[in-house]
Amino acid sequence: MRLGSHIEAAIGGPLPLRVRAWDGSETGPKDAPTVVVRSRRALRRLLWQPGELGLAQAYITGELDFEGDLAEGLRILWRTVREGGLHPPRLGARGWGRAAATALRLGVVGPRPTPPASQARLRGQLHSRTRDRAAISHHYDLSNAFYALLLDETMAYSCGYWTGEGPGYGPADAQRDKLELICRKLGLGPGARLLDIGCGWGSLTLYAAEQHKVRVTAVTLAAEQAAYVREQVAERGLEDLVEVQCRDYRDIADGEFDAVATVEMGEHVGDAEYPAFTATLHRMVRPRGRVLVQQMSRGSVAPGGGAFIEAYIAPDMHMRPLGDTVSLLEGAGLEVRSVQSLREHYVRTVGAWHRTLEDRWAEFVELAGEETARVWRLYLVGGALAFEERRMGVDQILAVRPDGDGVSGMEPVPDVSLGGGTP
Repeated sequence: MRLGSHIEAAIGGPLPLRVRAWDGSETGPKDAPTVVVRSRRALRRLLWQPGELGLAQAYITGELDFEGDLAEGLRILWRTVREGGLHPPRLGARGWGRAAATALRLGVVGPRPTPPASQARLRGQLHSRTRDRAAISHHYDLSNAFYALLLDETMAYSCGYWTGEGPGYGPADAQRDKLELICRKLGLGPGARLLDIGCGWGSLTLYAAEQHKVRVTAVTLAAEQAAYVREQVAERGLEDLVEVQCRDYRDIADGEFDAVATVEMGEHVGDAEYPAFTATLHRMVRPRGRVLVQQMSRGSVAPGGGAFIEAYIAPDMHMRPLGDTVSLLEGAGLEVRSVQSLREHYVRTVGAWHRTLEDRWAEFVELAGEETARVWRLYLVGGALAFEERRMGVDQILAVRPDGDGVSGMEPVPDVSLGGGTP
């Protein structure tokens, strides 16, 4: 009850969730998901690190847990935030004195807890080549085995394009439909040259080479990804069509590609560096060549990934409003021809990954440890909710580099449809 009263004072209203303390006592609405404070250390983390990061650290270490639907619990918390309930407590000297006395009685006061081992610890200048490599490695070099367990057989770690509803249609089908959509938008055919910047585990690279006989240069900063794509190229006999480069996009030397694709890589570029990134896209593609950018977006008030995402998933991530990205592409000399939102498709995609995580929880814990598994549970549940509630978006932006006479070479109404379907 002491703890509950202080939480209510902090949020300026009644508890939105039920709370159970380490001694078994409970308070809050009985029909709501229950936040279980298993250890005083969880509260100590919040004293030292108030807000999202402190809560995430406590959850990841198991000092704090949820009983019931985690997504519904987070949904309620976000609703409380949107309605203006959460705000720093306005306590006078007497109020702070009572809070300090309660903290002492509960045994919460103490030294700052050590951050979980899975938290990123990057050094160096923001978006320097060395720091960018470390940031990419933190997330994508977790292990190929981990991502193979999480993803479908396409190994596509990006938003799918869901065109079917039946029981026989699944995540792999949605990814293949997304890859085909990209190839059609880029107008790829036999012998065309494609630059795949941030190729991941090669889903687009391998699909374009196998299905459309495209010559692909695949670029990634992650050593584990590069090794996987090279293995797949050898297994599938695509050595004559695919070249894999483990390097920074800023070090790509040759241009004159017929098409350039970058699928959910631009979020890692950084705000100050993005104009140079769009200039690279323009430089790499030939006149009348096409560029496709699939990228997540976020409002201008909070363009980053958030404290938890940037500490545990994608350090130094930067997402901007969609209109800003379009302006930057146009500022680099590219003509934007179409924009397609895939936001609802990401809710389904992330939901499928989360179901796999829960269905194979014991395997993930054995492979990566419980702390990492809990990081990913929080990441996937929170990510799906962010897309569902429009706090994040994802879009495919198709652009072209006009020739010297300003001609795009594109048909007025390109047919890129795969038959539609409600996500």
